[in-house]
Amino acid sequence: MKDYKDLEEKLGVEFKDSTNIREALTHSSYGNEHNCPFNERLEFLGDAVLEVSMSKFLYSNYNLNEGEMTKKRAQAVREEALDIYASKIGLNEYLLLGKGEEATGGRERPAIIADAFEAVLGACFLEFGFDKTYEVFERIVVPYVSEVVGIKDYKTTLQEYAQSDKRSLSYEIIGQTGPAHNLLFEAVVKMDENIIMGHGFGRTKKDAEQAAAREALTKRATK
Repeated sequence: MKDYKDLEEKLGVEFKDSTNIREALTHSSYGNEHNCPFNERLEFLGDAVLEVSMSKFLYSNYNLNEGEMTKKRAQAVREEALDIYASKIGLNEYLLLGKGEEATGGRERPAIIADAFEAVLGACFLEFGFDKTYEVFERIVVPYVSEVVGIKDYKTTLQEYAQSDKRSLSYEIIGQTGPAHNLLFEAVVKMDENIIMGHGFGRTKKDAEQAAAREALTKRATK
């Protein structure tokens, strides 16, 4: 079984056994291939833990009204933000992916990374309870909250660039694969209706479009 000691040091915890943390890092593609538990249930739990943790942090550290706290929390727990938190601890290096998901770039896919990040918090909650999990949250999330709350989603950012250049953008879903309960969508983003700027994949059409916008932004940044 894989050794997660390096990850545990980054989290500041030590699991009694690696069952929960392994499950948290196991994508459904790997679970289906190897007939083992995967992280969707822990993701569900971790999503709630993350929201409560962020709510507690904002309530304790910001003198904001309910609406302002709600907006800031939404910014700090969205997929792009979770991808950033996860990148700070190299979480994608520990993912267990199926062969097909690995081959199509799943290890760098924000949606997969964000889901695993939530699942890790869920695993911590099961193993250690909320107080210790909040310490993990303070260690791996809080230092970067101010960095992520001002970040716009990829589609919005790309749209602003396009508008500044007086260009138009459009998105198109060009394919889908997989069983009905686990579809993978492929999207492209086009400039001026015919110039393909980026491709992206996602478990929802929205995620696929965001991934396409992200690739377009990456290409723009490297020019």
